[in-house]
Amino acid sequence: MQRVRDHFSEILFLHGHDLTGVDLAALKEGYVTEHQNHGSNSNKEGRRSLIVVELGGTLTEDVWNRLYSGSIQHVPSGSKIIVTSRSDEIIKFGTTRPLSLKYLSHEAYWYFFKMLNFGSMDLEMQPRLRMAMEIAGMMTGCFIGAHVVGCLLRGNIDFHFWCKVLAFLRGNIKKHVSKFGLHPLDIINEKKPAHLGRMFIPSEDFVVHHEYQRSSQEDVPKIRIQDVVYGSVKAHGKFEALGWRSRIPPYHSYVTVCEVRGLKTAGTKRKRPMKNGVTLF
Repeated sequence: MQRVRDHFSEILFLHGHDLTGVDLAALKEGYVTEHQNHGSNSNKEGRRSLIVVELGGTLTEDVWNRLYSGSIQHVPSGSKIIVTSRSDEIIKFGTTRPLSLKYLSHEAYWYFFKMLNFGSMDLEMQPRLRMAMEIAGMMTGCFIGAHVVGCLLRGNIDFHFWCKVLAFLRGNIKKHVSKFGLHPLDIINEKKPAHLGRMFIPSEDFVVHHEYQRSSQEDVPKIRIQDVVYGSVKAHGKFEALGWRSRIPPYHSYVTVCEVRGLKTAGTKRKRPMKNGVTLF
């Protein structure tokens, strides 16, 4: 990462929801940067810029043409544009060979999850190790899911609490797959509402609508997802919750638009229709 910073005099990060006239205009005004290297390429002729475009969905040809045209006119020679997306449709906009990133293997993801929860502890002395392995398998390789659950478990090492979390995840995933046909994290990846439920308040449903990123310069919600799903936070209706905050540049925060709904109790009886004072069956 430091080699990249040393190579470019400035780095600009754009998000899919930012690709509007605001950020396109910023190109014409000489950038709104999230990184500026004052130590190298200080002369105007030698300045090189890196523009990183992170897409949540697809990129239309019209938006790309405006961005590309603006970069040609206002970006110094030798600059680069990197576009990232989960969709293969952006390949047609590229001028070089695309680089496809694969999900971590099960073993690599387990190592990542294990380090989040245990660090350098002696795992042979950990009675919670088997539970951690099963929970990691339920995360379907999700990085934010690993951070959310890892932060929760690391903050409460009580064995019985871990048992409750494991039982909750088992039941909730099984119910979600039975009702919607997919794991809740797979539903989230498809940008569809996923029902996560609440561990200590089973009478309420916690629904994740969609996720998006915020830059390090923007305010983030004080309430965290784990506080809602695994805690007793009082919440109702739609609100935003913090999923995870990156610890490496550019320090993006991942915010979730979610909702808490009250579940209808099975014991509620439907009022039967009446005719001439007589209840109809």
